Amino acid sequence: MNLELNGTRVLVTAGASGIGLAIAREFVREGAQVHVCDVDARALAALSASDLDVSHSHCDVSDEASVKRLFDEFFARHAGLDVLVNNAGIAGPTARCEDVALADWERTLAINLTGQFLCARIAIPHLRASGNASIINLSSAAGRFGFPLRTPYAASKWAVIGFTKSLSIELGGDGIRVNAICPGSVAGPRIDSVFANKAATRGVPMEVVRDEALTKTSLHRLIAPEDIARTIVFLASPAGANISGQAIGVDADVQSLV
Repeated sequence: MNLELNGTRVLVTAGASGIGLAIAREFVREGAQVHVCDVDARALAALSASDLDVSHSHCDVSDEASVKRLFDEFFARHAGLDVLVNNAGIAGPTARCEDVALADWERTLAINLTGQFLCARIAIPHLRASGNASIINLSSAAGRFGFPLRTPYAASKWAVIGFTKSLSIELGGDGIRVNAICPGSVAGPRIDSVFANKAATRGVPMEVVRDEALTKTSLHRLIAPEDIARTIVFLASPAGANISGQAIGVDADVQSLV
C-alpha cells in the first residue's frame, strides 16, 4: 500500500531495538527519511550494521540537554520535521505502592512522560512548517486500566493520554495531529521480564502470569511489534489526516490487566 510518505522526515525515540526499531523500519519501507535515538549504545552500534538507511543519535530523553543535542543532530541532517514518534519508555518497578522507592517512581515518570514533553516542546515549532505533521505518543493498555503492582508505569501511561488529548486541541489549529497508541502485551524480552518480575512478586510461575494476561484479551495472544508499527505509519500518513486526539488500542482487545 502506498501511503504517500516518500521523503517524510521522521524522528523515533528509543528506535534502536524492539517496537522502536519496528516503527523505524516500517517508515523506511514507505520511503521516509528516518532518524532514531536510543540510550543503549550497544543497540545503536548494532543498528549501524543492520539498518544503513536509518541515522541515529545517542540520547536520554529524560535529560533536557541530551534532547537538545538530539534535535541539533537531527536538523543537521534534515531541513524540517514531519513526524515525531515518542516511543521511549521503561517498565518501571514491579511492587506494591508502599514498597516503591521514590527514585524508581521519579525515573519512570521522567522517561515515560517528561521525555515526551521535552521532545514535543522542541518539535512543535518545526512541525508547524510541515504539510503533514503528526505526533504519535506511546501509551499502553495500562493507560486505560488499573494495573496492580505497576503503579508508576500505569500512572505515567495514563498521563500520556492526557498529554496527547491536550496537545491535540492545542495544536489542531496548526494542522498538527496528535494521537496515542495503547499497546497490549507486545512479544519480546521486555514483556517476558515484566511477566517474570510480577510472577516473582506474587510467588507463582511466570507461565501463570502470562496465561492470565492472555485470558484478559478477546484474541488471547501477544501483539507483534510490527502491529504497532503499521498502525503508527498509517496515522502519520495522509490517509490518517482526520485522526487526532485518539488513544488507539492495539492490544488484542484487552478487557482488564492483572
